[in-house]
Amino acid sequence: MGRHKQPEIRDRILDACVDHALVHGLPDRLEPLAAASGTSARMLIYHFGTRDALLRETLRRARRRQRDFFGELVSPRPEEPYPSTLRRAWRVMTGPAGRPYLTMFGRLREDAGQQLWPDFRRESTTDWLQPFEEGMRSMGRPELATLVLAVVRGLIMDIETTGEVSRADQAFEDFLAALVLVTGTQAHDARGES
Repeated sequence: MGRHKQPEIRDRILDACVDHALVHGLPDRLEPLAAASGTSARMLIYHFGTRDALLRETLRRARRRQRDFFGELVSPRPEEPYPSTLRRAWRVMTGPAGRPYLTMFGRLREDAGQQLWPDFRRESTTDWLQPFEEGMRSMGRPELATLVLAVVRGLIMDIETTGEVSRADQAFEDFLAALVLVTGTQAHDARGES
């Protein structure tokens, strides 16, 4: 009788592959993922079928982690004006905790990764609309979610392309000020003052 696949082992391996890929990017070969997960390339194929299947699952698991993490960051909080929530979320997303996700998925937007996830460009846009709609609903303007998403994505691409974080940070602060004017709401500045 053959060996039965054990889902918990596969899940542990996949988590280790995601951790590795967030730090080092997706490798061209299986060996780095095998080493990171404490197994062999043969066992990776056993559990995932092919290298591309493993890379696809690694990307999807990383994206799910990112959606959960960033989704929590941009969710409205009853005790906090939404522009303050966006400011804090921006700092975390573009800071050390969020940068690995931005780097990984920025690379995926390039052609090489598109074969692993052909609909990524569309999905990576539409999956953020709902959290931003909820936040903008707290300001009475859910229809501005597309604008918020476009600004966030555009400034992230700017950072990835130029590396000019302080310029992008200032642009985001300017955007938040404009958002407060357009919606007629109050915002707390970086020190928590109105």
